[in-house]
Amino acid sequence: MAKFVLLYAGHEGMGDTPEEADALATAWMTWYRDLGDSVLDSGGPLGPAVSIVADGSTRQGLPLTGYLIISADSLSEATDKAAGCPVLSDGGTIDVHEALPF
Repeated sequence: MAKFVLLYAGHEGMGDTPEEADALATAWMTWYRDLGDSVLDSGGPLGPAVSIVADGSTRQGLPLTGYLIISADSLSEATDKAAGCPVLSDGGTIDVHEALPF
């Protein structure tokens, strides 16, 4: 099995009302449960970022909001697992990257 890094963008916050927060928490817990043993690192939220370029200057980093590391047999399987992520429910995106052996 290979390792895959899921990088989330969008879906900041936990809902505007207690009911929305509960529904969102339930959706995340259900997705994590469904991923089962494929979760290698449960990841977490990401804050603001800075990108450094070759000349040493900086600019705003990518608007990533979280990550997760899973195992899967292929990029296709990892993508299928990512498709159930709650971040997608309100227009967020997920980039799926294979973590290559070093």
